Amino acid sequence: MKSVALYNLGCKVNSYEMEVMRQTLQEKGYRIVAFDERADIYIVNTCTVTNIADRKSRQMLHRARQLNSDAVVVAVGCYVQTGLEAVEADPAIDLAVGNNRKKDIADILEEYLEKRQEADGACGRDKTLQGSTILDIGHTYEYEEARLKRTAEHTRAYIKIQDGCNQFCSYCAIPYARGRVRSRRQEDILEEVRGLVDAGYREVVLTGIHISSYGIDFGEGGQEAQEGAWAGDGRKREEEKRQPRYDGHSRLVELVERIHGTDGLERIRLGSLEPRIVTRQATERLAALPKLCPHFHLSLQSGCDATLKRMNRHYTTGEYYKSVELLRECFHEPAVTTDVIVGFPGETEAEFAQTREFLEKARFYEMHVFKYSRRAGTAADAMPDQVPEPVKARRSAELIAMRERQSKEFRRRYIGKEAEALLEETREIGGRTYCIGHTRDYVKAALDITDRPQAAASLINTVARIPVSDFLTDEILM
Repeated sequence: MKSVALYNLGCKVNSYEMEVMRQTLQEKGYRIVAFDERADIYIVNTCTVTNIADRKSRQMLHRARQLNSDAVVVAVGCYVQTGLEAVEADPAIDLAVGNNRKKDIADILEEYLEKRQEADGACGRDKTLQGSTILDIGHTYEYEEARLKRTAEHTRAYIKIQDGCNQFCSYCAIPYARGRVRSRRQEDILEEVRGLVDAGYREVVLTGIHISSYGIDFGEGGQEAQEGAWAGDGRKREEEKRQPRYDGHSRLVELVERIHGTDGLERIRLGSLEPRIVTRQATERLAALPKLCPHFHLSLQSGCDATLKRMNRHYTTGEYYKSVELLRECFHEPAVTTDVIVGFPGETEAEFAQTREFLEKARFYEMHVFKYSRRAGTAADAMPDQVPEPVKARRSAELIAMRERQSKEFRRRYIGKEAEALLEETREIGGRTYCIGHTRDYVKAALDITDRPQAAASLINTVARIPVSDFLTDEILM
């Protein structure tokens, strides 16, 4: 029985796909071990969203080689798709697998190991395998189905509903790594949800690369219309003209409504949303679903219209703010979170000040703040007036301080109230024992079980009403 060590980098889609690979390998008889152990095979699920992600991917691949010089080191995912030349030239990597072949990882490994064993039997390690990387990239024409039965988490499960992106934001390499939009069939999603609920999961999170685009590649009858979806080198293709419909009739809303009917499922969360999908009709339909959590991540990136235009984002700050206000009108005190990039090429102090003012106005529960990362091959890479790193760092620090203040203000609204939390784990804090969980708007809450620690096992994966105290706000909720 060969041992396999897995390491995941990047987004929730990567996490889902890593769970698929783990499940597939276990079913084939591989023994999963910790990444810092000596293993026969190391698999690094890579990320390329920033230069730092690229560097981290390389570091972990080289770390695997150091842990066992005789191991098979496998790079999979986005860094492989966008950095083929670097991957092929890297002596630490034996096997490179593209995004759409992850579900076939066990078969790919077995084929590679068989060739390697034959070569070893003939004359030692075959020179065709020595010092070169075997590539298995696959294609991105259509959604390649994979299904999870269980995940590493015990209470919530991430469900991948689509792959790819047609937006081509000027700073982003992901369309080149993931291809164009490919949506998963509703029946396959529903079957996976039902299976996970039967396995004990109470909450599902719908995730993808651009879930607001879910279903745009379906024909009128609801089936996939894949011809011409994505072929050849994405860097040479024109920007996709077909965009999602933002008129309240989106396939995403329809999918959520169908998932809502799953018996035994208690909560549904949505991954990152395109602000334009938040129309009145769509929002009112979603607000009619009691299982849908009022926790919405609307990607912003900049609070300045001029910067948004250079980013090739397809909305204005005014349109974005209307979406936020519509969510607050249709849902009671929803948690609205966002992403912000600082230091985008050409961002002046005046433009940054506009972003800062907009963020104060919008009052987010959480903000993920990123310093702009230059990506070769993207439109932004060639833009003039690249912002110096010290300026990016200063602007990032300002927004992070704002994020901490706004987040604390949102969470402190729970003080003196009861929070309904799905309990997930136990933790020792200040000499006392707590069951920790998340509310529907994804705020942490803690149930004191110091006097009954034996109850922890029966409380995990249940929903409890918890009184929130001032003490716990700083100790738990931050």
